[in-house]
Amino acid sequence: MTERTGAQASYWIETAPGLPRPALTEDLTVDVAVIGAGMAGLSTAWEVAQGGRSVAVLEAGRLAGGVTGHTTAKLTALHTLVYQRLRRTRGAEGAQLYARSQTEALGRAAELAERLGIDCDWETAPAYTYTSDPDRVPALRAEAEAAREAGLPAEFVTDTELPYPVAGAVRVTGQAQFHPRKYLLALADALEQRGARLYEHTRVVGLDESDPCRLRTEAGHTVTARDVVVATHYPIFDRAMLFARLSPRRELVLTAPIDAARAPRGMYITPEENTRSLRTAPVDDGTRLLIVTGEHFTPGTADVEEHFTRLAEWATGHFGPLDFSHRWATQDNDSTDTVPLVGPLHPASRHSYVASGFGGWGLSGGIMAGLLLSALIDGREPAWAGLYDPRRVVSVVREAPAFVKHQAQIAQHFVADRLAPLAGGSADDLAPGEGAVIRVGVHLRAVARDEVGQLRALSARCTHLGCLVAFNRAEQAWECPCHGSRFGLDGRVLQGPATRPLERRDL
Repeated sequence: MTERTGAQASYWIETAPGLPRPALTEDLTVDVAVIGAGMAGLSTAWEVAQGGRSVAVLEAGRLAGGVTGHTTAKLTALHTLVYQRLRRTRGAEGAQLYARSQTEALGRAAELAERLGIDCDWETAPAYTYTSDPDRVPALRAEAEAAREAGLPAEFVTDTELPYPVAGAVRVTGQAQFHPRKYLLALADALEQRGARLYEHTRVVGLDESDPCRLRTEAGHTVTARDVVVATHYPIFDRAMLFARLSPRRELVLTAPIDAARAPRGMYITPEENTRSLRTAPVDDGTRLLIVTGEHFTPGTADVEEHFTRLAEWATGHFGPLDFSHRWATQDNDSTDTVPLVGPLHPASRHSYVASGFGGWGLSGGIMAGLLLSALIDGREPAWAGLYDPRRVVSVVREAPAFVKHQAQIAQHFVADRLAPLAGGSADDLAPGEGAVIRVGVHLRAVARDEVGQLRALSARCTHLGCLVAFNRAEQAWECPCHGSRFGLDGRVLQGPATRPLERRDL
């Protein structure tokens, strides 16, 4: 961490810490149990509770403290360049259903913010997907046409408020940006007032899909429920081999105060330069917070400090000198056919559901998932249920290239990482803040020296499916490049799909 790129903390979590909730300490019976308290989990709990069902939310960490607590907080139906691809792979109707479902999600959030009186810095703003490359203008024009045909108020433009020129952009008006933690913590309070039970530091490690379903927590307690929703970002129970259709992606975020007079008010993204996304948020009358995102990479495969430096240089190169205040990383999963996986957990499911694969658009996607899953639990089927159904057959046209690429990468990490020469030397060579996978005899150890000099040795095999972890010095964490599980220096699980910590080992 350097002063140049700010404190290692999420602005959203720091400015809305929230009140702690208890851990589950006894067995429990409810109508619906939701695993995960991000946007998808809390939105689903809210919609289910509105139908009169009793609901419990079980969160392994803090409410809205995972992916949702590290987002850039854009709430829009314009998802980079999705509509041209949807029109090609799912037809005009599929693109229209996607646009309708995402727009309905945006409207639902606006309605709840107003009805519940949530002070979450809500701002209506246009969303842009832009290019700086004249050769890519035809693709942007085609995307504007596809988005407009899908029902969005989309248009192709060449002028923006950005302090640098663009060759062209798709603009969709009437979108929104907000403080996601303020929104979700207020929604959680409203849920509890309506009788819902919310638990933090309650990791679920087992699922029995009998009728009723039974969940088992790490502490040994049982939650019995007719219906179960797995909204854990990456499914912790993968009984339909969804891990083969999901690839983890990590991105970096930097923030810096900027004079309100020169702050962009729209939300911008380009897939160029390893992705660049930006927006601003209100701070006070004269200042806004510039939020810049980009430099995506597979967990466990990158020099994260180097990526932070690149992102900072890009931001200062376009906006002038900046005093960065916060930096963090966010993570999401891309489905191999672009569309999220929301619906029954597997083909034989009757009362278990999943929400995953939002591809970086988990705010509108999570709200959409809440509306969709609550309808399925009530026995209703929205028009777009089939579009998002996780049981959809893998399509050669839609998914084969991404599917094959993802499996090849996993095979490389699973096999080649074990055969490749690893860090030589010994643990004594590690400076404070450094870590490496080291051979100790015939065994592989994940060894790190923390900032105060203490050495910690762990098994180097991810407890999810056994891939080798790699060290992320910038965030002081071990990461699995296969499916994105992340672990602390002490081995505890920071992010799933793993549910068990890395085992401690002696050197």
